[in-house]
Amino acid sequence: MELLNALQWRYAVKQFSDKKVPENQLKYLLNATRLSASSYGLQPYKIIVVKSLKKRKQLLPYSYGQDKIAESSHLIIFAAHSELGDITVDRYIDKHAVITDKTHQQLSNFSAHMKSALRNKSMAQKQDWAHQQAYLALGNFLTCAAAMKIDSCPMTGIDNAGYDSVLGLDKKGLTTSVICPIGYRHKDDVQAHNPKVRFDYDEIIMEL
Repeated sequence: MELLNALQWRYAVKQFSDKKVPENQLKYLLNATRLSASSYGLQPYKIIVVKSLKKRKQLLPYSYGQDKIAESSHLIIFAAHSELGDITVDRYIDKHAVITDKTHQQLSNFSAHMKSALRNKSMAQKQDWAHQQAYLALGNFLTCAAAMKIDSCPMTGIDNAGYDSVLGLDKKGLTTSVICPIGYRHKDDVQAHNPKVRFDYDEIIMEL
């Protein structure tokens, strides 16, 4: 019931206050997001926290006038890996071996299966897949933020290439998937008082 109340409470904030999200809460939220589901557990993305107001102002020309990216507490960016394939799997297998105390030889069949699955995708399909994984993390991020009473506003109406350039993501093997300013709603945000419009249970849930 508490979760449903939190989801009913959240909305896409239009105007943020100047109140900052405490560092310990921010790290808790990001750690919860780190545990998000992902295809094969590969997590082919990075979560970037932009605290610098100067840097966020540099992003304004690529945000189509949406100044909430600069007025929020923090700007969170989900950026997918742009280098995808065997390197993606090898990175995961290295981590898997350390955590599970298994050898790379013991994980070789699992590794080969994942590499084969990615090789069967075109470059465009692999990039779409990586963006989809970032969106899975975004969904968890939004839910966890709502449970913590931290406001958010997921946004895709941006110039992704401009973001990549300003943040130097293209040089880090990353490309912007989606952004999400977070913070606390301003008392004058009229959107906060509007009723939530969602389809009813039997209109969106299909049982077969």
